[in-house]
Amino acid sequence: MDSEKDALKRPDEEMNRDNVKPEALLASPVPAHPNETDKGQQWPSEPPKHEKEDVYSVFTPGQKNFIVLMSGLGGFFSPLSANTYLPAIPMLSKDLNVSWTLINLTITAFMIFQGLAPSVYGDLADMMGRRPAYLIAFIVYIAANIGLGLQTSYPALFILRCLQSAGSGGLYSLNSGVVADISTTAERGKYMGMAQSGIMLGPAIGPIIGGLLAQYQGWRAIFWFLVIFGGVYIIVLGMAFPETARKVVGNGSLPPTAWWSRSLVGEWVRRRQEIANPSLRDERKSASRNLAQKRILRWPNPLKTLLIIVEKDVSVILFYNAIIYASWYTVTASLATQFTVVYGLDTLQVGLCYVPFGLGAAVSIFVNGKLLDWNYRRVALANGCTVDKKKGDDLAKFPIEHARLAIVWPLVYVGGIVMIGYGWTIEKHTHIAAPLVLTFVMALTMTACYNSMNILLVDLYPQSPSTASAANNLTRCLMGAGGSAMINPMINGIGSGWSYTVVGLVVILLSPMLYVVTQWGPKWREERRIRFAEKKRHQEANKSKV
Repeated sequence: MDSEKDALKRPDEEMNRDNVKPEALLASPVPAHPNETDKGQQWPSEPPKHEKEDVYSVFTPGQKNFIVLMSGLGGFFSPLSANTYLPAIPMLSKDLNVSWTLINLTITAFMIFQGLAPSVYGDLADMMGRRPAYLIAFIVYIAANIGLGLQTSYPALFILRCLQSAGSGGLYSLNSGVVADISTTAERGKYMGMAQSGIMLGPAIGPIIGGLLAQYQGWRAIFWFLVIFGGVYIIVLGMAFPETARKVVGNGSLPPTAWWSRSLVGEWVRRRQEIANPSLRDERKSASRNLAQKRILRWPNPLKTLLIIVEKDVSVILFYNAIIYASWYTVTASLATQFTVVYGLDTLQVGLCYVPFGLGAAVSIFVNGKLLDWNYRRVALANGCTVDKKKGDDLAKFPIEHARLAIVWPLVYVGGIVMIGYGWTIEKHTHIAAPLVLTFVMALTMTACYNSMNILLVDLYPQSPSTASAANNLTRCLMGAGGSAMINPMINGIGSGWSYTVVGLVVILLSPMLYVVTQWGPKWREERRIRFAEKKRHQEANKSKV
């Protein structure tokens, strides 16, 4: 299937796979360090001359795996922070002398800030680069956790949880941007699955860690654990994580101009190369300056997220993906209280009940990424298109909507039916094994649905992937906050069985929205392409007049 000869140029800024072509900025391609081999290649990679020209990303597979691993771990912090907290709710309620309802309000507030934060970090990352966004987010996050470990009142808990969410919530949008930076559309399913693994595993692993810490060390130990974990991560990130934003380093071959975008390991390798080849330094500086001049640094604009949301195809995808996430979150948010009341479990036992979620999400992430890449190749073959993993594919005439959503249909129906069954097993007080098995199937199907639609959003906005992911995060978190606030009153009013019957039916009955995107999405995408191309021509005409 693979071909390196037939990739077409994208007709406009939104569909252009490379907003900046570094090879056009360099007078001649820079040779690799003479002492480096393919196996020993380090940051930043310097491929041979024939490999560097018109390559989507110069990072090697091993380097890409490290980048995606770090990105996935970064995305792990927000759901980890949200869910380590859940088993400790009874303890917090007792120690702070407030009701469970007030403690649950901190969960809702966390979700709201989790949705709003990426709107700022996403624009910042697309403008300045991924590294500065990561560093700012983790500084805020670590400071909030220190405060949470020390606080002694409910108002302080509420405010600091919002600040904690503001720091960790921005990481959702960053890993989608990182994956779009380094991978072509044909291989994006695999890498996005790896990057999203932290996001989807957090709700499963978090309660286990939280249950263990709260049971044996008290609830404050949860926040001190997060301080230590976050501190170790930011040290490794500062030392070894390279800048990947294409507006900053192109396809990875150019060094960043700003100090905050440089890793210590990358700087050491770069200087060693420049000592061996003195002309390399001037060539790189010239190319990097030319690239930097095309960037306009400004205060991050969260309203850019709204510009994406109002696009017709995007709005449909975002709304249905938010429904999927909210339905799934109604289960994770209420599981602790339901299993405590129905089965009489303690804090640690409740935490262990989230293990099936983790297993289901892990299996889904591994399998779904491969299915997406397989289906992409299948659709490409059916439409007479080539797949170019080296340079990237032209999506202007490619039915990317069908390639991403075709495998979602059966998963939606299975997930909705299983959710209804879960509600009735709780209602009828069946053996605990029944709801646990159903949570595994729910995680397996719902995770795949969510990841598939998230990858489609990145495909539709390759030049602003973090902003597109921020739009997804905003809608899903606001919907998830509503779901978490609504589910307990529903259960108290009509019971678990009918509550989850309503939730499952909503997921199933709204599934035709997938057909809407598949049927009319290509048309709406073409209309957007023409509109953006016209806007770009108008801007260039105005510049020429000046």
